[in-house]
Amino acid sequence: MNFVPAQHARVLSGMRPTGRLHLGHHHGVLKNWVELQHEYDCYFFVADWHALTTHYEDPSIIPESIWDMVIDWLAAGIDPAKAKIFIQSRIPEHAELHLLLSMITPLGWLERVPSYKDQQEKLKERDLATYGFLGYPLLQAADILIYKAGMVPVGEDQVAHVELTREVARRFNHIYGREADFESMAEAAKKKMGKKAAKLFSQQRKAFQEQGDQAALEAARNLLENQQNLSVDDRERLSGYLEGSGRQILPEPQPLLTRASKMPGLDGQKMSKSYNNTIALRDAPETVEKALRTMPTDTNRVRRTDPGDPARCPVWQFHEVYSTEEVKSWVQEGCRTAGIGCIECKQPVIDAVLEELKPMQERAREFEEQPDLVRSIIDEGCKAAAKQAGETLAEVRQAMSLNYR
Repeated sequence: MNFVPAQHARVLSGMRPTGRLHLGHHHGVLKNWVELQHEYDCYFFVADWHALTTHYEDPSIIPESIWDMVIDWLAAGIDPAKAKIFIQSRIPEHAELHLLLSMITPLGWLERVPSYKDQQEKLKERDLATYGFLGYPLLQAADILIYKAGMVPVGEDQVAHVELTREVARRFNHIYGREADFESMAEAAKKKMGKKAAKLFSQQRKAFQEQGDQAALEAARNLLENQQNLSVDDRERLSGYLEGSGRQILPEPQPLLTRASKMPGLDGQKMSKSYNNTIALRDAPETVEKALRTMPTDTNRVRRTDPGDPARCPVWQFHEVYSTEEVKSWVQEGCRTAGIGCIECKQPVIDAVLEELKPMQERAREFEEQPDLVRSIIDEGCKAAAKQAGETLAEVRQAMSLNYR
């Protein structure tokens, strides 16, 4: 696992603009983002260029979808005072870094990304024989690396994308991180640590490089992290010097595994717009109640007096998300003995979902009534993102000898 300095321990995550979000998004992504923003320096972006990789033939739906999605983010609790919220296409550095990384990324690396063939199979009706679709994992890598993000929250099915990013960063650092006078610059940086710390660092470096001592490697990383006299460049050089590579211009990110969403759809399948089984975060209370009341139940319960099996009922999956242990026990007993009917069983779920949505919908209405505020939030997020992206791209250009402008 590569060392990621504290100043680069950022979290980066994004979503394609698909319009208004539903409970699946809330439980699968947004609740996690809300927690992360209190612990890390978070960058959350609208991935509008990524939307074009599969929906390039009709981009007209993207603009409205962006604002709908951002309002849902804010309503769910994403705080612009704690996280940068921005739109990918307004930060052109993403595209330039994507281009520069494409010069060194082997074609085979992109073709072997698991989701490449999977998505082609799932979206057979679309023409995905484009470079944009093949190259979108590299655009994802650029999204991450342009902010030197240390952690990327992903599900298990997305770990391969972060691993590709790590490989691309490693290759970039290997090719461009070996400055002509790298070792002398690293030795000069080491002296800034002071005699005692520099000697200890040298001992730990030797133990790792000659004996593969992982404990020494971790100790040396911690030593570097606690040095106050080192600039960012010095720290990155010494990190590469420690591991026997060059300067780490682009730190390798780590996947931050997130809990898989347990939010089912109204039919028991995964909640998804493509299945038409969603409850949107801004659906009216009467719409939500009607959708839940008409959910399918265990087909064995034809009559009120027929016993059922909660494991065969989509409503039970909602109880697993929303109900207390006491309520779940009541459902199990009542369903199996026909002691309760399906309408009775659904009521605690209806109450819990409406209670969860109420504060979000109130906040959403406030933002709907203040479109200028929403745009201002995006403007501020874009400014902050552009500043960091510009600094990283300047380093990349210098490393690639493109700083002659």
